Amino acid sequence: MRPRALALSLAGCAAVLVGGGEIGQSILQPAAQAAAAAADPTSSSSSSAASSATTSSASASASATPSATPTATASGVSGTFVGTTEQTRYGPMQVEIVVRRSRITDVKALQLTNQDPRSVQISESAAPVLRQEALSAQSAKIDTVSGATYTCEGYLSSLQSAIDKANL
Repeated sequence: MRPRALALSLAGCAAVLVGGGEIGQSILQPAAQAAAAAADPTSSSSSSAASSATTSSASASASATPSATPTATASGVSGTFVGTTEQTRYGPMQVEIVVRRSRITDVKALQLTNQDPRSVQISESAAPVLRQEALSAQSAKIDTVSGATYTCEGYLSSLQSAIDKANL
């Protein structure tokens, strides 16, 4: 078994033993990073991989770049999470969230409805309102914008998908 696959397999087992929560993830993350570094032929040395395994989870995750996989630390989940692309009557909708310490710190519309000039106008007007509401509520359970029903439905569905990926 490759080192990365072994670390991920062990991580899954230990997460079950610890309860699968943040504690399990914070214990396992440095070990998984060390195994991944050891398996990477472009890694500078295996000794740096071993030393990263002894680094505390807080400092290990502080240097991590945002990804689609939640980075669990003692202070919460952090990362960038892309929601599913939702097809609406007037075109696709897709959003991305940025999470820091289990709080949504930014919401970006990656795709807005684009079928015709009117749908573009509606979605460009509704997106900032929806963004602000989502940041305030820290969820996808927010009011819709009047006159932008399809835009709101697609936006909120994609937002909920991103929130689910972040395990918030």
